[in-house]
Order: sequence, then structure tokens, then C-alpha cells
Amino acid sequence: MRLTNWLHLLLPRVWTSRGLFAWLLWPITWVHAAVLATRGLVWRMGWRQAHRLPVPVIVVGNVVAGGAGKTPLTMALVQHLQQRGWHVGVISRGHGRQTRDTRAVLPHSLPNDVGDEPLLIRQKTGAPVWVSATRAEAGRALFQAHPEVNLLVCDDGLQHWALARDLEICVMDERGVGNGWLLPAGPLREPWPRPVDLLLHTGANGLPGGFQAQRQLAPTAHDAQGRSLALASLMGQPVDAVAGLARPEAFFAMLRATGLQLQITTALPDHFDYANGAPEATERPLLCTEKDAAKLWQHQPQALAVPLVLTPEAAFWKALDQRLAEKPFR
Repeated sequence: MRLTNWLHLLLPRVWTSRGLFAWLLWPITWVHAAVLATRGLVWRMGWRQAHRLPVPVIVVGNVVAGGAGKTPLTMALVQHLQQRGWHVGVISRGHGRQTRDTRAVLPHSLPNDVGDEPLLIRQKTGAPVWVSATRAEAGRALFQAHPEVNLLVCDDGLQHWALARDLEICVMDERGVGNGWLLPAGPLREPWPRPVDLLLHTGANGLPGGFQAQRQLAPTAHDAQGRSLALASLMGQPVDAVAGLARPEAFFAMLRATGLQLQITTALPDHFDYANGAPEATERPLLCTEKDAAKLWQHQPQALAVPLVLTPEAAFWKALDQRLAEKPFR
């Protein structure tokens, strides 16, 4: 097993408590804390100015390492705003891509060129999506190409202080803040609590405040040709599953909860490139996440992608709409 794969599986377990391994890593957190303090001072003192875009910006992110539901929320958020009459665009760094330029994400872009999450957002929402290492540059390019856009959503940019924002939404899953320590001894990217406009929990945890969302798998999966298959039709037969996520076991658990019998599960690092090794093809159906699908289909087009549906409670949408109504723009 590669070192990165081993760390990918080990560290989430370390972060659940303040055990021996966490204590061994704890001194390194002081370096992380010092870097964060220095960066914060630079922005607070005005030595660097955040880039403000010509349209309102909503940032969706989290404060823990690994996925907590940011991308599913971003897609749900874009669709909600579209229904409310906003012309929405999405900007992202495009984590995991092999390019470094600023570019548009097209429906048939390659995930290695634009990133798997931006590609999924583009395909699911139809909204214009641009990626760049500098989010503000992505925003300017998007706005120039789509002047009708009057609101931008930044996927995974809570710690990207160079981009000015009008609303911040923080997503947390059942892990909460783990052991409460900064990386690498804990899962925190920055100290918590910190002010945010909206906090959304995608799993049960003991943190106070915020709103709740339900996560569940869609009842049907689809292959590379767009053919759909009901998950219920796979009951009673062994199936395989693969996931290149921050927490692949969460996907496997959701599949099992539907009653499916998983024969072989392959847990891979987040944003895994299947050119480096796709699961061996068998006669059994192979299930994957929608995030993995575009990369996996290049090697196994028969794989079935299972969408994840995130449904925030109605009070979350009401609070979001109210905050947007209170802002002096439109």
C-alpha cells in the first residue's frame, strides 16, 4: 500500500480522539497555528487586500479536512438560487486537476483538466463553472464570459481569504470537529468556533447551533451511456463498490443501508486518478460515486454511478433567502 493511501486511512482514525498518535503529531500543530496567525494578521492589518468581484459571492466550505458534503450542498444551493431567479455561476480551484490555467468547465471536459467536483457541478446544475488557482481570477473570467451572472458560488473557499465574500456557509458532518486540534494532530484547517453566516450539519453531531440536512443515495444509478438502473434490482446479488473520497467508508455504509450486499469494496484517496489503477473488472456490478464516475468510466464504462442527494431542512433555505434579501445588492 502506498504511503499516501495508508495515511488516508489512518489519519481520520487518529483525529477522532486525543490518543498517542495525535499527541505525537501535536507539536507540529504549533507550526500550523503560527502560519494561520500570521496570515490572519496580514489580512486584518490590511497589508493585503481581498479581491472583490462585481457580483455577490457565497462561499461554501468547511473547517475540517476531508469531505463533509460541500459539493452536494453547492449543487443544491445553485439549484435553489436558480429557482429563485438568480443567474448563478460557480468558481473553484479545481482540486486534483493537472492543469494550472484559468478555464471554463464544459459538460464534456476531462476531470484531469478541470477537477472532478467542478465537472460534476457543471453537469448537474448547468450553471457556468470556471476554475483557477486564484478564485478571483476564475470569477472575473466567468463574469466576462457570462455577463448575465449576478451571483457567484465559490466551492470550497472558506480559508481562501484572498477572495472577498458576502455570505459564508460552513458544512459539517457527523465528525464535528473531531478531537478539536489543528492539522495534522486533528482535522481542523483553522480554529473552531469561528463566525460564519450559516452552519449546516449533514450528519448527527453534538455541536450546537446550525441547521440540519439529510444525505441519502438516489434510488437509481446510471452508467456512462446514461442508462439507469434501480438499486432495488441489485438486491440479493453480490456487488462491488469503489470510492475515491475523503471518507469512502461512508459511501459503502450508505450502500449497505439500502440492503445491498457488498462483495469487494475499494477505498481510495480523495480525487483518485483511476489511470493509476482502476478496480479489476468482474462479472459483478461495480458501483461508484458520481464524483468518481467521469474518471472511472474512462476505464470501466459499465460502472454504475450512484448519486448522493443532500436535502437541507426548509429553515436553512428560509434563512439563506432572508440573508440575501437583507444584502444591498441585486
